[in-house]
Amino acid sequence: MTKQTTVRLPDELADDAEAVARVKGISANALIVDALTKEIERVSGDEDFTSRAKKLLERDKQLLERLAK
Repeated sequence: MTKQTTVRLPDELADDAEAVARVKGISANALIVDALTKEIERVSGDEDFTSRAKKLLERDKQLLERLAK
């Protein structure tokens, strides 16, 4: 399953992405998906990031539990 998302890019970045994608022989969409996949893999291995994410999720869980009462 895929989800469509609109991303607003500065003109220069959009032009650069289209140029890189053309040279690589892929779509701009594929280039963006690949870049996002790599970034998510990178931050998933970052202990500081995962620690902050866990704290944020715990705070959200507490908030939802309080609101559900």
